[in-house]
Amino acid sequence: MPAGLRVLAVDDVAPALDELCRLLREAPEVAEVAGAVDAVAALKMIRTARFDAVFLDISMPGLDGLELATLLARLADPPAIVFVTAYDRHAVTAYDIGAVDYLLKPVRVERLAAALERVGRMLAPEEPASAEPPAPQPDAMAALPVEAAGRTRYVRRSEVRFAEAQGDYVRLHTPSGVHVVRMPISRLEEYWGDAGFSRVHRSFLVSLGAVRELRSDTTGALIARTDVGDVPVSRRHARDLRERLLRDAQRSELARSGRGE
Repeated sequence: MPAGLRVLAVDDVAPALDELCRLLREAPEVAEVAGAVDAVAALKMIRTARFDAVFLDISMPGLDGLELATLLARLADPPAIVFVTAYDRHAVTAYDIGAVDYLLKPVRVERLAAALERVGRMLAPEEPASAEPPAPQPDAMAALPVEAAGRTRYVRRSEVRFAEAQGDYVRLHTPSGVHVVRMPISRLEEYWGDAGFSRVHRSFLVSLGAVRELRSDTTGALIARTDVGDVPVSRRHARDLRERLLRDAQRSELARSGRGE
């Protein structure tokens, strides 16, 4: 990790700002810490000084943290963004904006250290290829926060059989029920496309491992069957789905053969 990070902390609550600045100053990776009491003050400081990272509260009067982060992302050389908030309901939006991490108050020292490590990795210059495989990185979207009746629960990606678009929302179909998340299905496809999910229709994303069989309905349209419901497959996506299912089946068979099963 590059030494001597210059960090800006932003929070409209003075005690919270003081505590965050204290924690940052005590972190060995941080060389300099500045504080701002609102988004407007933060913008003025960023225009006159270079910061490696901004630790940003979300709920602030006037320009809130999400709006400020969106503005910062448009800079030619934007700082890394880490959100620090008392609520987890904005996590999906935060990662969508491009946040490096999302910390919940009260901030724990070990979580702050992990966030600073992520900032350092993002700022570190690319190194030449090495024979050593890279260490696995945390998967920020392996679970999604879902709010219902004033409660937040986390739906694991491994539970989801398929996702169905509904405007700016997606309905996650799982054995435990249907859960609604505010996120366009195109964005979910970006996050989950490399984790075994395939776009099979304008409005549907399906887990390849959840597909039990493919069949045609009475009109000849292709259907992917899962244990929680059927998923329509458009003609445009049918060939790609068949090929991906075949490759997955072949890989599974090779893996079983390798284990001597």
